[in-house]
Amino acid sequence: MIIALAAYEKYENSANQENGWIMKHGFCAHGEPYVAIEDSATGQVRVIKFDGTNWVNVGESSGFTGQVSQFICLAFSPSGQPYVSYQMVFVNGDIGVMKFDGTSWVQVGTTGFINQSYGVTSLAFNLSGEPYVAFKDPLNYGFASVMKFDGTNWVYVGSMGFSAALADYVSLSFSPLGEPFVAFNDEGYSYKATVMKFNGTNWINVGSGGFSAEIAKYLSLAFSPSGYLNVAYSDASYSYKATVMKYDSVYAGINEPQVSTFSVYPNPATDKITLETTGTIEGCKLVLINVAGQELISQQVSERKTVIDITTLPSGVYFVRLTNERMVKVGKIIKQ
Repeated sequence: MIIALAAYEKYENSANQENGWIMKHGFCAHGEPYVAIEDSATGQVRVIKFDGTNWVNVGESSGFTGQVSQFICLAFSPSGQPYVSYQMVFVNGDIGVMKFDGTSWVQVGTTGFINQSYGVTSLAFNLSGEPYVAFKDPLNYGFASVMKFDGTNWVYVGSMGFSAALADYVSLSFSPLGEPFVAFNDEGYSYKATVMKFNGTNWINVGSGGFSAEIAKYLSLAFSPSGYLNVAYSDASYSYKATVMKYDSVYAGINEPQVSTFSVYPNPATDKITLETTGTIEGCKLVLINVAGQELISQQVSERKTVIDITTLPSGVYFVRLTNERMVKVGKIIKQ
């Protein structure tokens, strides 16, 4: 399990002796490491990548946001485009999002679509490639809010300011099924950690609110490939050292047989795929889902090997979800 935490470490480029602060890192689809930094000369956001030999600029060499920026977050769309979100220090803390179009960095929607925000912003993408931003919302008393870009405008996802109290260190991530989750430092629970998810209508708690033992800072939320929800944070219980917690369902720890693994092949596929399982298959249901979250195929699993006809499906990425009353497992396939 790897959780990508924001890195607040010193960056030193021996080639030009510039110093800045690393704010967020990530890997593109080809495995190249990218880092978004605050450029020491201009205070603007600059993105660099390692090309195998050297660290090189991605786009502009002296920063591209046009304003001194902070709370930078870097993320990649499903198609591999790098995006950054940031706050403009001297423009009321306005939030902006930009993407690299292959030549230069361009704005995504309106610059400063949220005014006077202050605190960590978190950028992530749903399965269909829409960018989402989670933040401490100045229009809603500093409570947590999430917005997405619908292709034209930035719009709220569910209610504005959905947390019960002031939220800080907000972190956003999507489950393998495309559900948005947020973790944050929750004033309503003495600044302990809380996680909520959007169920399509409302934001609801995942487990208990304020589940950390003491104050939690610098939260980072991530899902394992099998769908387990993990939260890393700076833990006041241990002198603000790092702690990672995993969310288990109400069935966690019950010693009953489950499907231990499953595989889907061939991948990529053209006309048929085979789902092969180990462990018990009693009560298992198979669902094939597209990137928009639509269930296209649904059937019970009664054999160790199940063949699914995908001839009529258009080319693209799909998810195979296998469930029973005690587990959820997800795999990804490509239809050519």
